[in-house]
Amino acid sequence: MDKQIMIVDDDPSIRETVKIVLGAGGYSICAVDSGEECLDKLRSGFRGLILMDIMMPEMNGWETIAAIEDEGLHGENVICMLTAVHDPGPELEKLTERVMDYIRKPFASEELLGTVSEYLAYVQ
Repeated sequence: MDKQIMIVDDDPSIRETVKIVLGAGGYSICAVDSGEECLDKLRSGFRGLILMDIMMPEMNGWETIAAIEDEGLHGENVICMLTAVHDPGPELEKLTERVMDYIRKPFASEELLGTVSEYLAYVQ
């Protein structure tokens, strides 16, 4: 099975940009626009790398990660934050075991491809 990447971001332009950048790398990508959709994909069996935005309406990235933990959906998934928030604050400290990296927007394509390649190696 190909290793999968899920983009969780409420901004359609970010989802599309990330899909273009990572699609050029040959990765299997799904994109969702909310924390709840992320949870639905995980409940349906998604396994791979999750690129999670922080600032989303209704359920932000930190709340989504907490829900992933509460429902036991973390499994072998790897989570990297992909966000415009420059200071993650105390939330990152609380979830440091679950968040592998913190990629700031705007990002360089090469940086994103390198990070994705590195962390997909951890996905079973």
